[in-house]
Amino acid sequence: MRKRGLAIGGWAVGVVLLAGCGDAGPAAPAARQPLYFDVKGLLTQQVAQLEQRHAAVTKHVSLRGNAPETVRVPAVKWNDELQIFFQADINKAALRGAYAVDSVALPDGRLRRTYTRRPGQPNAPVASLTVVQQGAVPQEIAATIIQNNPLFSAQKQLRVELENGQLRTYKVVGTQKLVLFDTLHYSAAGRVE
Repeated sequence: MRKRGLAIGGWAVGVVLLAGCGDAGPAAPAARQPLYFDVKGLLTQQVAQLEQRHAAVTKHVSLRGNAPETVRVPAVKWNDELQIFFQADINKAALRGAYAVDSVALPDGRLRRTYTRRPGQPNAPVASLTVVQQGAVPQEIAATIIQNNPLFSAQKQLRVELENGQLRTYKVVGTQKLVLFDTLHYSAAGRVE
C-alpha cells in the first residue's frame, strides 16, 4: 500500500511541476541588432559554406622571422582555422558604445567603414576594425588587436578578403611577448581553393 501512495504522490508533484511550465509572463526581449559590423555572423556563415564544399587551403606560415613554409591542407576544420578572426568581434554587449565609426565612400563606389576604439576602453582588445563593402557585400576586413596585462602582451593584424561573398584569402601577422621570454614574431596566410 505504501508503494501506491508514493506513486500517486510522485504523480501529483509531476502535475504541479508541469503546471509551472506554462506562460509565466511576457516573452523575453528580442536579441539586439548588432551595433557594429557583424564579424562573428560573417565568419560563422563562411565556416558553414567552406565546410559544405569541403574547401582546401594553401597556407604560408613563418615563425621567428624564418622563411615561410608552404603547405596544402586538403581537409580543414574551418571553425578552428578561422578561430583567431572571431577575436575581431566587437558586437559584445560590454562593448556597446566603445567604438567611434567613420564611413568613407571610395572612388570605385565601395564603402569603407572604420571602427576605432574610444579612449578608456580597457575591455576592448580590438583597437580598430575596417570593413570595405560593395553595397551590403563585404570584400575586405582588417583588424588590429592589442592585448596587454602584467604577464603577457600581444598585437595581431588580421585581414580577410572575400570575392562574391566567399572567403578567398586571410592573413595574420603578430607578435607575442611573455614575461621573461623573447618576443615571438609570426605570420600565417591562407588562400582558399
